[in-house]
Amino acid sequence: MSNNSERWKPAVTVAAVIEDRGRFLLVEEETPEGLQLNNPAGHLDPGESPMQAVVREALEETARHFLPEALLGIYMARFVRPARLEDVTYVRLAFTGTVGEAIAGQALDRGIVRTVWMTAEELRASAPRHRSPLVLRCVEDHLSGRRLPLEAIQVDASLYAPLIKSN
Repeated sequence: MSNNSERWKPAVTVAAVIEDRGRFLLVEEETPEGLQLNNPAGHLDPGESPMQAVVREALEETARHFLPEALLGIYMARFVRPARLEDVTYVRLAFTGTVGEAIAGQALDRGIVRTVWMTAEELRASAPRHRSPLVLRCVEDHLSGRRLPLEAIQVDASLYAPLIKSN
């Protein structure tokens, strides 16, 4: 890469893979490509650890408290958004865990139409409606028993330090 080029920066996201009695909690969301299915997921915010982000995103998108139990893995996928012709590479940190009951009166995040519980078979059959190929990949890894310790992700205290503002 030449010195005149802007540094490539992938989009860092988190995702929650939530299974209860053989069914997975997904969100149906409006996207530039139409109505699609996704794991509860979203972007990492500044000053936020991946675990804080996945708990926040799950709450915002499902109106349920998420308790991460394990890291499923770190995934990468490249996607060209047809509506915008935007070339994006995503780095997804996927977690598995449990959720409580839906919080009465808690609004879902903007763009989320509803939550839906689906079996693995229903998920496989709906693959053309998935927001990315990582939706099913993460579920399949969950089903295979993949579990990595949450301690695999280390966050230095500097992440939470106030940002220095330049004059």
